[in-house]
Amino acid sequence: MARTITNEIIIAAIDGFEAQKARIDTQIAELRGMLSGDGAPAEKAAAPAKRGRRRISAEGRARIAEAQRKRWASAKGEPEVAAAKPSKQKRRLSPAGRRAIQEALRRRWAAKRAEEAKAEGRKAGTRKHTATAA
Repeated sequence: MARTITNEIIIAAIDGFEAQKARIDTQIAELRGMLSGDGAPAEKAAAPAKRGRRRISAEGRARIAEAQRKRWASAKGEPEVAAAKPSKQKRRLSPAGRRAIQEALRRRWAAKRAEEAKAEGRKAGTRKHTATAA
C-alpha cells in the first residue's frame, strides 16, 4: 500500500525539523560559551518565529474560488464567467414547525395502527408485542 504525502504532512515535518534545529542551535551556543570560559552561554541562536495556523474567511475563499474559475475559463478558452451570486443562508426549522411535523406524524401513525387493528379485529390503540419472556 503506497502512502501519499500531503502538504499537511510536509508542513508538519518542516515544523518538527525547525524545532529540532532550534534545540541544536541552543546547545551549540551553550557549548561555545563553555569554550570561552566565562560560564555564560554565548549569543543565543535566533529562534524561528512560531507561526500559528492561518484562517481564511468565507469571503476570502469565495474570492479565491472566483479567481480560479476565471483562470480555468481563460485556460479553456471560454468567455469569462459572471460573478457567482452569494448563497442564501441556510433555512432553519422553527420549534413550532417541528412540533407541527411531529404531531402530524403521530396522527398518521395512530391512523395506521388503527387501520391495522381493524384489519386484525383487535381493539384500536393496543400494540402487539413480540418480546420473548425471559
